[in-house]
Amino acid sequence: MKFASLGSGSEGNALLISATSGSTATNVMLDCGFGIRETERRLARLGLDGAALSAIIVTHEHQDHIGGVFKFARRHRLPVWLTYGTYQALRQDSAADVAVSFCRDGDAFAIGDLQLIPYTVPHDAREPVQYVATDGDRRLGVLTDAGKLTEHLVQALGGSDALVLECNHDRQMLKDSAYPPSLKRRIGGEYGHLSNEAAREILAALDQSRLRMVVGAHLSARNNLPELAYAALCGARCSESVEVTIACQEEGFGWVEM
Repeated sequence: MKFASLGSGSEGNALLISATSGSTATNVMLDCGFGIRETERRLARLGLDGAALSAIIVTHEHQDHIGGVFKFARRHRLPVWLTYGTYQALRQDSAADVAVSFCRDGDAFAIGDLQLIPYTVPHDAREPVQYVATDGDRRLGVLTDAGKLTEHLVQALGGSDALVLECNHDRQMLKDSAYPPSLKRRIGGEYGHLSNEAAREILAALDQSRLRMVVGAHLSARNNLPELAYAALCGARCSESVEVTIACQEEGFGWVEM
């Protein structure tokens, strides 16, 4: 099992998760916030194309996560999984000619050799979820859009071997930014995005007994710095053997073998 990012941030998000069994590979894309050409360019950088994908999984309806999903799915005839609330929040014709399946909190579903487990998170969307992915041996936890720690997400992510965790903003940088007060309240609120401090709190609360890698993700270009996110995550890991790295908007990150 392995994972990689096409890019992570407010300008677009897409995460690849791959499992191999014998000569067959299952490759799913979690969200797609890029246009078709840009998605294909970024996939090629990781040695894949649209024909190699098995499905697209959606977390919620915000454009930096869903903007390219259905156009890419139509071009490559890919099925799409999302919650019914997310589907309701879309323009109904946007999913035309795409095979859509619905998922919901706690109900695992299988795509090839991968099992995906959606779990509900506090975010300002219709029915947002994040996911844990497993091939039956390793577990990857993903949390990229949430406003605060909840016991539900702590339980969902505990026992992961690797974790992609949002570190959207530094609280002081957001406070001092030129953003209007309403946007600051939205980002920093309980249904907004995780600060470095909140990410550290979540990581510290998790069962880290199997954890080997944490990737800080969805960093704000204006209200955070990679070194601040890195320091926050390092401060919450239970062992120095847990590797910490940071995803970026342009490059994402390359394949990580689990």
